[in-house]
Amino acid sequence: MKGADRERTEAGFKVRTPVDEARRILRDAIENGGATGGDGAACPVGTETVDVERADGRVLATDVESSRNVPHYRRAAMDGYAVRAADTFGASDRSPEVLRIADGTGADAAVEPGTAARVHTGSALPEEADAVVMIERVTELEAAGELEVEDAVAGGENVAPIGEDVEEGQPLYEAGHRLRPSDLGLLRSAGYARVPVACRPTVGVVPTGEELVAGDPGPGEVIETNGLTVSRLVDRWGGRATYRDVVTDDPDSLRVAIQRDLTKDIVVTTGGSSVGERDLLPEVIDDLGEVLVHGVGLKPGHPVCLGIVEGTPVLALPGYPVACIVNAVQFLRPTVRWLEGTVPDPHPTTRAVLDRKIPSEPGSRTFARVRLEGRADERCTDEHSSDEGGEPLHRAIPTRASGSGVLSSVALADGWVVVDDEREGIPAGETVAVEHWEPNT
Repeated sequence: MKGADRERTEAGFKVRTPVDEARRILRDAIENGGATGGDGAACPVGTETVDVERADGRVLATDVESSRNVPHYRRAAMDGYAVRAADTFGASDRSPEVLRIADGTGADAAVEPGTAARVHTGSALPEEADAVVMIERVTELEAAGELEVEDAVAGGENVAPIGEDVEEGQPLYEAGHRLRPSDLGLLRSAGYARVPVACRPTVGVVPTGEELVAGDPGPGEVIETNGLTVSRLVDRWGGRATYRDVVTDDPDSLRVAIQRDLTKDIVVTTGGSSVGERDLLPEVIDDLGEVLVHGVGLKPGHPVCLGIVEGTPVLALPGYPVACIVNAVQFLRPTVRWLEGTVPDPHPTTRAVLDRKIPSEPGSRTFARVRLEGRADERCTDEHSSDEGGEPLHRAIPTRASGSGVLSSVALADGWVVVDDEREGIPAGETVAVEHWEPNT
């Protein structure tokens, strides 16, 4: 693709690669460079072993099976008395069976024929006992050291057997599973103090642009926000971001910045990815390695540049804040997932009735920012204005500020509606799926 970017600088984007094809090209290049496995099951960035309490959100590097039974002993499932079930045969309210209260409690007590031992929920059962009578079904005769059993129980009743929860050797999770808080509890119960996980992909985030400043802006200056936003997104997506200082629009400076971060698993730049005089990154990437895609059928944000340098994916995201975020979600998030050995999980969605028409042009996938409001208007007559249970849906209201440079249109929105490449807009009143690409939890 050498020299192609110079032609585009003069002619603009005449060809825009479809989003799905651009992702495929990027992934194929990463796989061919040895960075990841085709089935998404490997851990291309390596593995490490971490304490279970620190493994929330991490991706398992291997299959995991239980190393012990849970519970590993017979335990009482109720507060009450451990008994031999045969000793309660025929017991009822009118004709209770009288048993002697054994010395001790739980497993420390000896339950001989005609005796019962006090147990609490979770207590280990005495070896001779095979059932538990609930405390509500006995009357204690403390003075006599006896109790009246008012309910006949069967063998095993109110008893949790060994391995009831998890059996030793039982498969728990497959490699590639992202651990949740409930998983950590199960792993610890199953005998794991530490687990092997995929390393978190490292990402160098390089904001570019001579107009960018970190502090109070003067005339013609802009506060840097893209690098900050992308860095925090990377951390949420399971990567480890290094947020670099701003690099000015100079070929040598840009080249040094990219080469410096080739020690990372991914290099991401923001700004300078289009075809203007100061959009130098596509040419720099092409000089250092290979530009795979420059210009994608995506709105906002078509001037994204995807490349690979020395086996490292380099993603040059547009400088307009909204376009930068859209491209980060569409290309950087999948790349982080591929490198940790997983595939991108779908975003949670809310079904809603579109309040106003969303315009778009065929050939570009449009991401329209919307906010959700209450429930659908009762006067809406669209046949899809309610869910399957007949309840009215939320209303999806497109934000008035639709420019790709209006950051507040994303920050104050609840999500976006994706208009597929082949559609020419979505009319008002249609039921749409609002993607929550930035969930609160």
